[in-house]
Amino acid sequence: MRNSENVLNSLAGHSQDPNYKFERLYRLLFNENLYALAYQNIASNPGNCTKGADGQSIDGMSVKRIHRLIDRLKDESYKPCPAKRVHIPKKNGKMRPIGIPAFDDKLVQEVLKMILESIYEGYFEKCSHGFRPHRSCHTALASISDGFGGMRWFIEGDIKGFFDNIDHEVMIGILKERIKDERFIRLIRKFLKAGYLEQWKFHRTFCGTPQGGVLSPILANIYLDKLDKYMVEYIASFDKGKARKRNPEYKRVASRKDKRVKKLKNETDWQKKAALRQEIAKLHREMQKYPATLDMDEDFRRMRYVRYADDFLIGVIGSREDCVKAKEDIKDFLLDKLKLQLSDEKTLITNGHDKAKFLGYEITIRKSEKTRRDSRGVPIRSLGHVPVLLLPYEVMRDKLIGYKAMKIVKYKGKEKWESTSRSFMRSNDDLEILTRYNSEIRGIYNYYCLANNVNILHDFYYIMKESMYKTFSSKYESTVRKIIRKYTKDKIFRVQFEDSKGRMHERTLYHGGFKWKPEARIDDAHLLPSYRGTQSTSLMARLKACECEYCGATENLKMVHVRKLKDLKGLKEWERFMIARKRKTLAVCEKCYRKIHGKK
Repeated sequence: MRNSENVLNSLAGHSQDPNYKFERLYRLLFNENLYALAYQNIASNPGNCTKGADGQSIDGMSVKRIHRLIDRLKDESYKPCPAKRVHIPKKNGKMRPIGIPAFDDKLVQEVLKMILESIYEGYFEKCSHGFRPHRSCHTALASISDGFGGMRWFIEGDIKGFFDNIDHEVMIGILKERIKDERFIRLIRKFLKAGYLEQWKFHRTFCGTPQGGVLSPILANIYLDKLDKYMVEYIASFDKGKARKRNPEYKRVASRKDKRVKKLKNETDWQKKAALRQEIAKLHREMQKYPATLDMDEDFRRMRYVRYADDFLIGVIGSREDCVKAKEDIKDFLLDKLKLQLSDEKTLITNGHDKAKFLGYEITIRKSEKTRRDSRGVPIRSLGHVPVLLLPYEVMRDKLIGYKAMKIVKYKGKEKWESTSRSFMRSNDDLEILTRYNSEIRGIYNYYCLANNVNILHDFYYIMKESMYKTFSSKYESTVRKIIRKYTKDKIFRVQFEDSKGRMHERTLYHGGFKWKPEARIDDAHLLPSYRGTQSTSLMARLKACECEYCGATENLKMVHVRKLKDLKGLKEWERFMIARKRKTLAVCEKCYRKIHGKK
């Protein structure tokens, strides 16, 4: 049986060849090693402990369970269960439907995802950043910082109900362009047509792919790769001219300066040389008053495009009419070729000096006449027309209100932010309270560290710190001043705690500041995924060891999974055993498995 590393790397070797047809993929689903890797990849997700529509979860995973799956796939009797549908709130107040597949379906989907990723990752365009190895929101934002200089307009693109409106026949047609294996295609069709359960009522799916499914992100990227390739061709035909025309005023002064520079080279009299240098410096300062090129040049156009999932941003150097036409062309392409609609509510044309929204940031083009000195000390105009990423104040406000760490009061007719105690945390211990505040502070900083104005997070930090003080004072029915005096040392808030071995430790409130970190982006986005070392599947190795980790019996094993170790109270012997091993998993025999779950 081929190991998973060789299988996936063999597929990836043909990924960049657009004319290569992939055949006999279905038989790869009979490879046990791929399931071992898939199990290892998804086992750490706490959501796998939630039971699917078939009443099963990741708990009780075994080698036999994988063999049964493979047998059903071999005779094509395998049929995915409908996903359980739940709704979660979106930022705009609406609800987002999420599908929760059965765990066996998740396992098969993870294997399919690895195969499809190997096939398509080298084929995708560089402008796509969502749900891809080595890529993230930060790489998408970094590409804007690096490539959107001088843009005059933005087109903020959003596809209306994308995941719910993927056309199944279009999706299958796109897959067939590269995959020549009917059984493999039929299996993907089964997942698309599996349906969903909402309040235990079955609904058939005629279009769309469930958000929350393991397979959905890679299928979405395969679908929208058609848009990416259309945009690459569109940009190639849109771009015009090699460079902007020179500004006549700038050109006039530069010409006078060049003449003085030539004269200086041939001059021998030191007094005349000094006078020429002063005149050259004066002319250089005058040059800096004018832009080197014309802002509006009809013979020069440029377009840039970046996409993350179903959100995309287009930068345009050109006229507003160019943007209107591009928007209509993209709208027509999506409707005709992919049967999708642009959201009129969210697809906006924005002036480059206003603020466009993308991935929670505000994007604008800096307008500045200031100069800075280069490495030679010469003043240059390089601060204008530069993309700027901004953290919106509304984000901080909404986060603080969502965390219930702040309330807004009116003071002299103005809005004032006031920190509040989080009463729901009173029952938590000191370490849990501090850890939660730290994770919330670090979370927003880690995401917005690319923002040029990230230093405004000091306001967020001040409110969160005051809220934490009030939460502690509410917990101990004390005053904020006494809490600060009790927990603060060297001006840093600290909480001491004891570990399981009786040793004392200390954890501090985050105090690392909020510096701009342009280097936080991922710089290996150009790399293809590597499958080296994929044979390190410790979970499956423990199951195949056939030795119960609890009682030592030698027989076929099942894996016990718990959502979180801290949920175990240590009241039972097996709980104390897992806590001591610091593992959320335990490979046990059938007898121990029944004992743990109270089954006779």
